[in-house]
Amino acid sequence: LSKLNNLIAEVTENLEKYELGVAVQKIYDFIWDTYCDWYIELTKARLYSDDAQRKQTAIQVLVYVLDQTLRLLHPFMPFITEEIWQKLPHTAEAHPETIMLSKYPTYSEALDFTADEIHMERLITAIKVIRNRRAEMNVPPSKRAKLFIVTNERDTFTDKTAVFFQKLASAAEVEVVDSYADDTAVQLITDCATLYIPLGDLVDFEKERARLNKERENIEREIGRVEGKLANESFVAKAPAAVVEGEKNKLAKYRDTLAGILSALESLK
Repeated sequence: LSKLNNLIAEVTENLEKYELGVAVQKIYDFIWDTYCDWYIELTKARLYSDDAQRKQTAIQVLVYVLDQTLRLLHPFMPFITEEIWQKLPHTAEAHPETIMLSKYPTYSEALDFTADEIHMERLITAIKVIRNRRAEMNVPPSKRAKLFIVTNERDTFTDKTAVFFQKLASAAEVEVVDSYADDTAVQLITDCATLYIPLGDLVDFEKERARLNKERENIEREIGRVEGKLANESFVAKAPAAVVEGEKNKLAKYRDTLAGILSALESLK
């Protein structure tokens, strides 16, 4: 709600300055990057909760934010916003018969939850760095791993927020600790926390060794093939200089790749 409130203030300011392109871009970014990518995903745990009150509150906020966002977007996309708005649950007393007659959103001090917004930004940042590192390591989302969090921000990282890491960062368990010592763990640092994931939880060492050894064999074959070409005096003498230079570049890249594979194999010992 705080982010929606800020969006309303920014869009209103842009419209007053006739910066229509900037206004619609802000609405677009909010819908996709905040509402769809994060808020809907973060509320799924509550939507499927057995706690009826928590579930209903989540639904009401989702509907309210969508309602207000459609009103902001209506001047730019009148027909589709009208169609969607008509499908939202509402009463005739609170909502007129058409979105065209509904009140355009205005900034409200009552919806300024700065502290909560800061907490959520910290959580989102932590989830992002975990996802990015897992992607870099080619760890599939189905591979779950325990997460240790060292932080002074205990108000942000709590037992209640652990579910966000379990749902969105493939955490098997989440434990907030005062310190953590494991030189082999993957270490991730944000502005307010240091996150540790035991490497053994992310990587099946035997499978990874087998994969790397297979890549090593393939690269070694390619190196042997290119070295054979370059050792052939006839090829070097008759082939265009650009072709010979291209083979030399290939050989250099293959050797760099092999060095990386050997380094990775060494780190798995």
